[in-house]
Amino acid sequence: MPASVSPLMDLLDTLVRFFTENGYLAVFVVLMICGFGVPIPEDITLVAGGVIAGLGYVNVHVMCAVGLVGVLTGDSLMFIVGRVFGTRALRLRWVAYLLTPRRYARVQAKFSRHGTRLMFVARFLPGLRSPIYLTAGMTRRVSFLRFLVLDGLAALISVPVWVYLGYYGAQNHEWLLKWLGRGKVVVFILLGAIAAVVVAYYWRRIARRRRLLAMRERRRLRMP
Repeated sequence: MPASVSPLMDLLDTLVRFFTENGYLAVFVVLMICGFGVPIPEDITLVAGGVIAGLGYVNVHVMCAVGLVGVLTGDSLMFIVGRVFGTRALRLRWVAYLLTPRRYARVQAKFSRHGTRLMFVARFLPGLRSPIYLTAGMTRRVSFLRFLVLDGLAALISVPVWVYLGYYGAQNHEWLLKWLGRGKVVVFILLGAIAAVVVAYYWRRIARRRRLLAMRERRRLRMP
């Protein structure tokens, strides 16, 4: 087993033991803490939740729901901290540590590039996720409702992938270890498929609108 994998599996085993003893509430609390930038990987936490479901301690579908609520709660709290305190939030030591000047500049650059769509993209940027949500609240670039909708749509893609990965790999650590590295690939494939569907939908709408405009123009030209 590669040296880089061993700490990952150690963390997974620790979380599995903790979640086995404490159930859904423990998963929710850890995911909420992840939203505050604590260096506990969100994907490994969700996988651990799926593992205890695969071992029969909890229901996997309920675990998916708990996972969604947990990640959205943590993300929302970060956004609200930024919205309520504004730039004064930087006076808090943990916020200043999380949102360094360099990270703040990177987040601003990403906002300039992606606009409010960054609320969707942020879920797939682990190192910048919390700083992005803080900055979104501080700068009031997006309403809380829009933030929640975009973040929720992204979570609907990523959370089930990790939970069900843990569920199906609960009895086979070798298989689970192999797919832990591939989980992100699956998420990005799903993102690509969704993006293709959205592009196709809007392309058809644009084409239909152009046909209607062309028909109206032909009718106008035929009128005496």
